[in-house]
Amino acid sequence: MTEIISVRFNDRGKSYFFEPAGLKIEKGEKVVVETAKGLEYGECARGNHHVNDDAVVQPLRPVVRIATEADNRSAQAGKDKEKEAFDYCQKKIVDFGLEMKLVNVEYGFEGNKILFFFTSEGRVDFRELVKDLASMFRARIELRQIGVRDEAKMLGGLGVCGRPFCCSQFLTEFHPVSIKMAKTQGLSLNPTKISGTCGRLMCCLKYEECAYEDLVKKAPRTDAFVETPSGKGTVINVNLLRGNAKVRLEDGYDTTLKTFTFDELDILGGKGRRAEYIVAKAEGKLEEAGFSASPSPELKRKLDSAPPTSHDSQTTSTGVSQKQPSIFEHRREMKKEHTQEHKHERKHTSEHKKKSGNPPVGRILKKDDMTTDPSHPQPLEGAKLKKPHHKRRRGRGKSG
Repeated sequence: MTEIISVRFNDRGKSYFFEPAGLKIEKGEKVVVETAKGLEYGECARGNHHVNDDAVVQPLRPVVRIATEADNRSAQAGKDKEKEAFDYCQKKIVDFGLEMKLVNVEYGFEGNKILFFFTSEGRVDFRELVKDLASMFRARIELRQIGVRDEAKMLGGLGVCGRPFCCSQFLTEFHPVSIKMAKTQGLSLNPTKISGTCGRLMCCLKYEECAYEDLVKKAPRTDAFVETPSGKGTVINVNLLRGNAKVRLEDGYDTTLKTFTFDELDILGGKGRRAEYIVAKAEGKLEEAGFSASPSPELKRKLDSAPPTSHDSQTTSTGVSQKQPSIFEHRREMKKEHTQEHKHERKHTSEHKKKSGNPPVGRILKKDDMTTDPSHPQPLEGAKLKKPHHKRRRGRGKSG
Protein backbone atom coordinates (compact mmCIF):
# COMPACT_ATOMS: atom_id res chain seq x y z
CA MET A 1 0.00 0.00 0.00
CA THR A 2 1.19 3.53 -0.85
CA GLU A 3 0.21 6.70 1.02
CA ILE A 4 -0.89 9.49 -1.32
CA ILE A 5 -3.04 12.62 -1.60
CA SER A 6 -5.25 13.67 -4.53
CA VAL A 7 -4.71 17.14 -6.02
CA ARG A 8 -6.90 18.97 -8.53
CA PHE A 9 -5.54 22.00 -10.44
CA ASN A 10 -8.92 23.46 -11.47
CA ASP A 11 -12.54 23.06 -10.44
CA ARG A 12 -13.47 20.80 -13.37
CA GLY A 13 -10.17 18.96 -13.77
CA LYS A 14 -8.97 15.48 -13.03
CA SER A 15 -7.36 14.52 -9.73
CA TYR A 16 -3.72 13.41 -9.67
CA PHE A 17 -1.78 11.44 -7.06
CA PHE A 18 1.15 13.00 -5.20
CA GLU A 19 3.35 11.85 -2.35
CA PRO A 20 2.54 13.79 0.87
CA ALA A 21 6.23 13.78 1.90
CA GLY A 22 5.37 13.37 5.56
CA LEU A 23 2.82 16.21 5.60
CA LYS A 24 -0.66 15.84 7.00
CA ILE A 25 -2.91 17.53 4.46
CA GLU A 26 -6.68 17.91 4.78
CA LYS A 27 -9.24 18.11 2.01
CA GLY A 28 -9.64 21.63 0.58
CA GLU A 29 -6.19 22.90 1.54
CA LYS A 30 -4.11 24.65 -1.13
CA VAL A 31 -0.74 23.03 -1.91
CA VAL A 32 2.26 23.59 -4.15
CA VAL A 33 3.40 20.43 -5.93
CA GLU A 34 6.14 19.49 -8.34
CA THR A 35 5.07 18.45 -11.86
CA ALA A 36 6.72 17.89 -15.20
CA LYS A 37 5.93 21.53 -16.06
CA GLY A 38 7.49 22.84 -12.87
CA LEU A 39 5.80 24.05 -9.69
CA GLU A 40 2.01 24.11 -9.81
CA TYR A 41 -0.63 25.48 -7.45
CA GLY A 42 -3.60 23.21 -6.69
CA GLU A 43 -6.23 22.13 -4.20
CA CYS A 44 -6.27 18.91 -2.20
CA ALA A 45 -9.30 16.89 -3.36
CA ARG A 46 -8.71 14.08 -0.85
CA GLY A 47 -6.40 13.97 2.15
CA ASN A 48 -3.90 11.32 3.13
CA HIS A 49 -5.07 7.84 2.18
CA HIS A 50 -3.64 4.56 0.96
CA VAL A 51 -4.06 2.83 -2.41
CA ASN A 52 -2.68 -0.33 -3.98
CA ASP A 53 0.80 -0.17 -5.42
CA ASP A 54 -0.42 -1.07 -8.92
CA ALA A 55 -2.72 2.02 -8.91
CA VAL A 56 0.26 4.39 -8.69
CA VAL A 57 2.49 5.32 -11.63
CA GLN A 58 6.06 5.55 -10.42
CA PRO A 59 7.95 7.75 -9.83
CA LEU A 60 5.43 9.55 -7.63
CA ARG A 61 6.13 13.29 -7.44
CA PRO A 62 6.09 14.92 -3.97
CA VAL A 63 4.23 17.82 -2.41
CA VAL A 64 6.61 20.77 -2.01
CA ARG A 65 4.67 22.64 0.69
CA ILE A 66 1.29 23.73 1.89
CA ALA A 67 0.45 27.01 0.16
CA THR A 68 1.35 30.18 2.05
CA GLU A 69 -0.21 33.65 1.82
CA ALA A 70 2.39 34.63 -0.75
CA ASP A 71 1.49 31.59 -2.85
CA ASN A 72 -2.19 32.48 -2.68
CA ARG A 73 -1.50 36.07 -3.78
CA SER A 74 0.69 34.85 -6.64
CA ALA A 75 -2.02 32.45 -7.84
CA GLN A 76 -4.68 35.19 -7.68
CA ALA A 77 -2.44 37.57 -9.64
CA GLY A 78 -2.13 34.92 -12.35
CA LYS A 79 -5.94 34.64 -12.53
CA ASP A 80 -6.22 38.39 -13.07
CA LYS A 81 -3.61 38.33 -15.84
CA GLU A 82 -5.51 35.56 -17.64
CA LYS A 83 -8.37 37.95 -18.44
CA GLU A 84 -5.96 40.51 -19.89
CA ALA A 85 -4.16 37.85 -21.96
CA PHE A 86 -7.48 36.49 -23.27
CA ASP A 87 -8.68 39.89 -24.51
CA TYR A 88 -5.33 40.71 -26.15
CA CYS A 89 -5.07 37.32 -27.90
CA GLN A 90 -8.67 37.57 -29.12
CA LYS A 91 -7.93 40.96 -30.68
CA LYS A 92 -4.80 39.66 -32.43
CA ILE A 93 -6.67 36.65 -33.85
CA VAL A 94 -9.03 39.07 -35.58
CA ASP A 95 -6.15 41.26 -36.81
CA PHE A 96 -4.29 38.29 -38.33
CA GLY A 97 -7.50 36.84 -39.78
CA LEU A 98 -6.99 33.38 -38.27
CA GLU A 99 -9.85 30.84 -38.40
CA MET A 100 -9.69 29.81 -34.76
CA LYS A 101 -11.80 30.28 -31.64
CA LEU A 102 -10.06 31.12 -28.37
CA VAL A 103 -11.53 29.14 -25.47
CA ASN A 104 -9.42 29.66 -22.34
CA VAL A 105 -6.09 30.93 -21.03
CA GLU A 106 -4.03 29.47 -18.16
CA TYR A 107 -1.18 31.31 -16.47
CA GLY A 108 1.66 29.25 -14.99
CA PHE A 109 2.17 29.47 -11.21
CA GLU A 110 5.70 30.77 -11.62
CA GLY A 111 4.57 33.28 -14.28
CA ASN A 112 7.00 32.09 -16.94
CA LYS A 113 4.47 30.23 -19.13
CA ILE A 114 1.06 31.04 -20.64
CA LEU A 115 -1.13 28.35 -22.21
CA PHE A 116 -3.81 29.31 -24.76
CA PHE A 117 -6.58 26.79 -25.64
CA PHE A 118 -8.44 27.16 -28.96
CA THR A 119 -10.70 25.20 -31.31
CA SER A 120 -10.52 25.09 -35.09
CA GLU A 121 -11.87 22.93 -37.92
CA GLY A 122 -8.43 22.49 -39.47
CA ARG A 123 -4.78 23.36 -39.11
CA VAL A 124 -3.91 26.98 -38.32
CA ASP A 125 -0.64 28.77 -39.03
CA PHE A 126 -0.27 30.84 -35.83
CA ARG A 127 3.50 31.47 -35.92
CA GLU A 128 3.10 35.24 -36.26
CA LEU A 129 0.57 35.22 -33.43
CA VAL A 130 3.00 33.40 -31.11
CA LYS A 131 5.73 35.93 -31.83
CA ASP A 132 3.41 38.81 -31.06
CA LEU A 133 2.21 37.24 -27.78
CA ALA A 134 5.75 36.42 -26.66
CA SER A 135 6.93 39.98 -27.24
CA MET A 136 3.94 41.33 -25.33
CA PHE A 137 3.95 39.13 -22.19
CA ARG A 138 7.67 38.22 -22.06
CA ALA A 139 6.87 34.58 -21.26
CA ARG A 140 6.82 31.19 -22.91
CA ILE A 141 3.72 30.93 -25.13
CA GLU A 142 1.99 27.64 -25.95
CA LEU A 143 -1.12 27.31 -28.12
CA ARG A 144 -3.01 24.04 -27.78
CA GLN A 145 -5.87 22.93 -30.05
CA ILE A 146 -8.71 21.08 -28.27
CA GLY A 147 -11.97 19.43 -29.32
CA VAL A 148 -15.55 20.58 -28.86
CA ARG A 149 -16.05 18.27 -25.87
CA ASP A 150 -13.11 19.83 -24.04
CA GLU A 151 -14.46 23.25 -24.93
CA ALA A 152 -17.82 22.42 -23.32
CA LYS A 153 -16.01 21.10 -20.25
CA MET A 154 -14.00 24.31 -19.83
CA LEU A 155 -16.83 26.76 -20.47
CA GLY A 156 -19.66 24.85 -18.78
CA GLY A 157 -23.36 25.42 -19.38
CA LEU A 158 -26.78 23.75 -19.19
CA GLY A 159 -27.75 20.61 -21.08
CA VAL A 160 -31.08 19.67 -22.66
CA CYS A 161 -32.10 18.13 -19.32
CA GLY A 162 -31.80 21.51 -17.60
CA ARG A 163 -28.84 20.49 -15.45
CA PRO A 164 -25.18 21.59 -15.75
CA PHE A 165 -22.99 19.64 -18.14
CA CYS A 166 -21.84 16.28 -16.79
CA CYS A 167 -18.37 16.90 -18.20
CA SER A 168 -18.05 20.15 -16.22
CA GLN A 169 -19.40 18.61 -13.00
CA PHE A 170 -18.02 15.13 -12.35
CA LEU A 171 -16.76 13.46 -15.55
CA THR A 172 -12.98 13.29 -15.53
CA GLU A 173 -12.61 11.37 -18.80
CA PHE A 174 -14.62 11.19 -22.01
CA HIS A 175 -15.86 7.70 -22.87
CA PRO A 176 -16.68 6.74 -26.49
CA VAL A 177 -20.38 7.06 -27.33
CA SER A 178 -21.88 5.47 -30.46
CA ILE A 179 -25.22 5.62 -32.27
CA LYS A 180 -25.70 1.93 -31.40
CA MET A 181 -26.35 2.93 -27.79
CA ALA A 182 -29.29 5.08 -28.86
CA LYS A 183 -30.69 2.21 -30.94
CA THR A 184 -30.39 -0.23 -28.03
CA GLN A 185 -32.27 2.14 -25.73
CA GLY A 186 -35.02 2.69 -28.31
CA LEU A 187 -34.37 6.44 -28.61
CA SER A 188 -35.11 8.60 -31.61
CA LEU A 189 -32.22 8.68 -34.06
CA ASN A 190 -32.83 12.37 -34.76
CA PRO A 191 -29.39 14.01 -34.27
CA THR A 192 -30.92 17.08 -32.61
CA LYS A 193 -32.48 14.94 -29.87
CA ILE A 194 -29.52 12.72 -28.98
CA SER A 195 -26.76 15.32 -29.34
CA GLY A 196 -25.50 17.61 -26.61
CA THR A 197 -24.74 21.31 -26.74
CA CYS A 198 -21.25 20.51 -28.01
CA GLY A 199 -22.74 18.87 -31.12
CA ARG A 200 -21.59 15.35 -30.22
CA LEU A 201 -23.64 12.44 -28.91
CA MET A 202 -24.69 12.96 -25.29
CA CYS A 203 -22.39 11.41 -22.70
CA CYS A 204 -25.39 10.19 -20.67
CA LEU A 205 -26.13 7.56 -23.35
CA LYS A 206 -23.26 5.60 -21.82
CA TYR A 207 -24.71 5.53 -18.28
CA GLU A 208 -27.45 2.91 -18.78
CA GLU A 209 -25.95 1.01 -21.70
CA CYS A 210 -25.05 -2.06 -19.62
CA ALA A 211 -28.55 -2.28 -18.11
CA TYR A 212 -30.21 -2.08 -21.54
CA GLU A 213 -27.87 -4.72 -22.97
CA ASP A 214 -28.97 -7.15 -20.23
CA LEU A 215 -32.64 -6.41 -20.93
CA VAL A 216 -32.22 -6.92 -24.68
CA LYS A 217 -30.88 -10.45 -24.07
CA LYS A 218 -34.19 -11.42 -22.38
CA ALA A 219 -36.53 -9.58 -24.75
CA PRO A 220 -37.85 -10.84 -28.10
CA ARG A 221 -37.21 -8.81 -31.22
CA THR A 222 -39.85 -6.88 -33.08
CA ASP A 223 -41.63 -8.98 -35.78
CA ALA A 224 -40.60 -12.19 -33.99
CA PHE A 225 -43.01 -15.13 -34.23
CA VAL A 226 -43.82 -16.28 -30.69
CA GLU A 227 -46.13 -18.59 -28.81
CA THR A 228 -48.20 -17.11 -26.01
CA PRO A 229 -50.72 -18.53 -23.52
CA SER A 230 -53.45 -17.27 -25.90
CA GLY A 231 -51.92 -18.76 -29.05
CA LYS A 232 -49.29 -17.93 -31.62
CA GLY A 233 -48.67 -14.37 -32.75
CA THR A 234 -46.24 -11.70 -33.95
CA VAL A 235 -44.46 -9.23 -31.70
CA ILE A 236 -45.44 -5.66 -32.62
CA ASN A 237 -43.79 -3.60 -29.89
CA VAL A 238 -41.32 -4.27 -27.05
CA ASN A 239 -41.06 -2.26 -23.82
CA LEU A 240 -37.70 -3.03 -22.25
CA LEU A 241 -38.21 -1.11 -19.01
CA ARG A 242 -41.60 -2.68 -18.25
CA GLY A 243 -40.49 -6.12 -19.39
CA ASN A 244 -43.45 -6.82 -21.67
CA ALA A 245 -44.32 -6.98 -25.36
CA LYS A 246 -47.42 -6.37 -27.48
CA VAL A 247 -48.39 -9.35 -29.64
CA ARG A 248 -50.85 -9.61 -32.56
CA LEU A 249 -52.36 -13.09 -32.37
CA GLU A 250 -52.60 -15.29 -35.48
CA ASP A 251 -55.24 -17.68 -34.11
CA GLY A 252 -58.91 -16.87 -33.82
CA TYR A 253 -60.72 -13.76 -34.95
CA ASP A 254 -59.51 -11.44 -32.17
CA THR A 255 -57.44 -8.79 -33.96
CA THR A 256 -56.65 -6.72 -30.86
CA LEU A 257 -53.11 -6.50 -29.47
CA LYS A 258 -52.43 -8.31 -26.23
CA THR A 259 -49.60 -7.65 -23.80
CA PHE A 260 -47.48 -10.44 -22.33
CA THR A 261 -44.38 -10.49 -20.17
CA PHE A 262 -41.13 -11.86 -21.53
CA ASP A 263 -41.47 -15.01 -19.39
CA GLU A 264 -44.81 -15.86 -21.03
CA LEU A 265 -43.39 -15.79 -24.56
CA ASP A 266 -41.74 -18.69 -26.36
CA ILE A 267 -39.83 -17.49 -29.44
CA LEU A 268 -40.44 -19.72 -32.49
CA GLY A 269 -38.58 -17.72 -35.14
CA GLY A 270 -38.93 -14.68 -37.37
CA LYS A 271 -41.04 -13.68 -40.36
CA GLY A 272 -40.05 -16.81 -42.28
CA ARG A 273 -41.27 -19.06 -39.50
CA ARG A 274 -44.58 -17.19 -39.42
CA ALA A 275 -45.04 -17.73 -43.17
CA GLU A 276 -44.39 -21.47 -42.70
CA TYR A 277 -47.02 -21.56 -39.96
CA ILE A 278 -49.66 -19.88 -42.14
CA VAL A 279 -49.03 -22.29 -45.03
CA ALA A 280 -49.03 -25.33 -42.75
CA LYS A 281 -52.22 -24.20 -41.06
CA ALA A 282 -53.98 -23.73 -44.41
CA GLU A 283 -52.91 -27.22 -45.53
CA GLY A 284 -53.68 -28.79 -42.15
CA LYS A 285 -50.10 -30.00 -41.65
CA LEU A 286 -49.08 -28.18 -38.46
CA GLU A 287 -47.46 -31.21 -36.81
CA GLU A 288 -45.48 -32.11 -39.94
CA ALA A 289 -44.10 -28.54 -40.08
CA GLY A 290 -43.05 -28.73 -36.44
CA PHE A 291 -45.92 -26.74 -34.93
CA SER A 292 -48.24 -27.79 -32.16
CA ALA A 293 -51.94 -27.24 -32.63
CA SER A 294 -52.17 -26.02 -29.04
CA PRO A 295 -49.82 -24.01 -26.82
CA SER A 296 -46.76 -25.69 -25.35
CA PRO A 297 -47.27 -27.62 -22.07
CA GLU A 298 -45.59 -24.90 -20.04
CA LEU A 299 -47.71 -22.14 -21.53
CA LYS A 300 -50.80 -24.32 -21.25
CA ARG A 301 -50.24 -24.74 -17.53
CA LYS A 302 -50.01 -20.96 -17.16
CA LEU A 303 -53.21 -20.58 -19.18
CA ASP A 304 -55.08 -23.17 -17.15
CA SER A 305 -53.93 -21.72 -13.85
CA ALA A 306 -55.17 -18.23 -14.79
CA PRO A 307 -58.74 -17.53 -13.52
CA PRO A 308 -61.35 -17.20 -16.32
CA THR A 309 -62.81 -13.75 -16.91
CA SER A 310 -66.53 -13.01 -16.98
CA HIS A 311 -66.63 -11.98 -20.66
CA ASP A 312 -64.56 -14.90 -21.96
CA SER A 313 -66.37 -17.90 -20.45
CA GLN A 314 -69.33 -18.98 -18.37
CA THR A 315 -69.98 -22.07 -16.23
CA THR A 316 -72.78 -24.42 -17.26
CA SER A 317 -74.98 -26.40 -14.92
CA THR A 318 -72.56 -29.31 -15.16
CA GLY A 319 -69.69 -27.15 -13.92
CA VAL A 320 -67.90 -27.17 -17.29
CA SER A 321 -66.51 -23.82 -18.46
CA GLN A 322 -67.57 -23.02 -22.01
CA LYS A 323 -66.17 -20.16 -24.05
CA GLN A 324 -68.76 -17.69 -25.34
CA PRO A 325 -68.58 -16.32 -28.87
CA SER A 326 -66.83 -12.97 -28.98
CA ILE A 327 -68.22 -9.86 -30.61
CA PHE A 328 -65.91 -10.41 -33.59
CA GLU A 329 -67.42 -13.85 -34.27
CA HIS A 330 -70.94 -12.36 -34.01
CA ARG A 331 -70.10 -9.66 -36.55
CA ARG A 332 -68.59 -12.25 -38.86
CA GLU A 333 -71.81 -14.32 -38.84
CA MET A 334 -73.95 -11.26 -39.53
CA LYS A 335 -71.74 -10.27 -42.46
CA LYS A 336 -71.94 -13.80 -43.85
CA GLU A 337 -75.76 -13.80 -43.74
CA HIS A 338 -75.90 -10.36 -45.37
CA THR A 339 -73.64 -11.55 -48.21
CA GLN A 340 -75.82 -14.61 -48.88
CA GLU A 341 -78.99 -12.48 -49.01
CA HIS A 342 -77.32 -10.06 -51.42
CA LYS A 343 -76.25 -12.90 -53.73
CA HIS A 344 -79.80 -14.35 -53.76
CA GLU A 345 -81.27 -10.93 -54.61
CA ARG A 346 -78.86 -10.39 -57.53
CA LYS A 347 -79.66 -13.88 -58.91
CA HIS A 348 -83.40 -13.18 -58.79
CA THR A 349 -82.97 -9.85 -60.63
CA SER A 350 -80.86 -11.47 -63.36
CA GLU A 351 -83.45 -14.19 -64.03
CA HIS A 352 -86.21 -11.58 -64.24
CA LYS A 353 -84.33 -9.58 -66.90
CA LYS A 354 -83.71 -12.69 -69.00
CA LYS A 355 -87.43 -13.50 -69.07
CA SER A 356 -88.36 -9.91 -70.06
CA GLY A 357 -86.12 -10.13 -73.19
CA ASN A 358 -84.45 -6.76 -72.65
CA PRO A 359 -80.68 -6.64 -73.23
CA PRO A 360 -78.55 -6.55 -70.10
CA VAL A 361 -77.95 -3.11 -68.71
CA GLY A 362 -74.53 -1.73 -69.57
CA ARG A 363 -74.00 -3.81 -72.74
CA ILE A 364 -73.06 -1.93 -75.94
CA LEU A 365 -75.79 -2.11 -78.52
CA LYS A 366 -74.95 -3.61 -81.89
CA LYS A 367 -76.73 -3.64 -85.22
CA ASP A 368 -78.30 -7.02 -84.42
CA ASP A 369 -79.95 -5.48 -81.38
CA MET A 370 -81.61 -2.71 -83.39
CA THR A 371 -85.24 -3.75 -83.89
CA THR A 372 -88.43 -1.94 -84.48
CA ASP A 373 -89.80 -3.15 -81.21
CA PRO A 374 -90.68 0.00 -79.25
CA SER A 375 -89.86 -1.79 -75.96
CA HIS A 376 -86.18 -1.93 -77.00
CA PRO A 377 -84.04 1.18 -76.37
CA GLN A 378 -83.22 2.90 -79.71
CA PRO A 379 -80.12 5.09 -80.32
CA LEU A 380 -80.58 8.77 -80.95
CA GLU A 381 -80.63 10.09 -84.47
CA GLY A 382 -77.15 10.87 -85.73
CA ALA A 383 -75.50 8.86 -82.95
CA LYS A 384 -72.33 7.01 -83.92
CA LEU A 385 -72.54 3.26 -83.43
CA LYS A 386 -69.67 1.63 -81.60
CA LYS A 387 -67.82 -1.24 -83.23
CA PRO A 388 -67.59 -4.61 -81.53
CA HIS A 389 -64.69 -4.94 -79.14
CA HIS A 390 -62.86 -7.45 -81.40
CA LYS A 391 -62.77 -4.89 -84.25
CA ARG A 392 -61.51 -1.94 -82.22
CA ARG A 393 -57.93 -0.74 -82.39
CA ARG A 394 -56.30 -0.88 -78.99
CA GLY A 395 -53.10 1.14 -78.88
CA ARG A 396 -51.72 -0.23 -82.16
CA GLY A 397 -49.50 1.90 -84.34
CA LYS A 398 -50.52 3.17 -87.76
CA SER A 399 -50.47 0.51 -90.43
CA GLY A 400 -47.96 0.88 -93.22
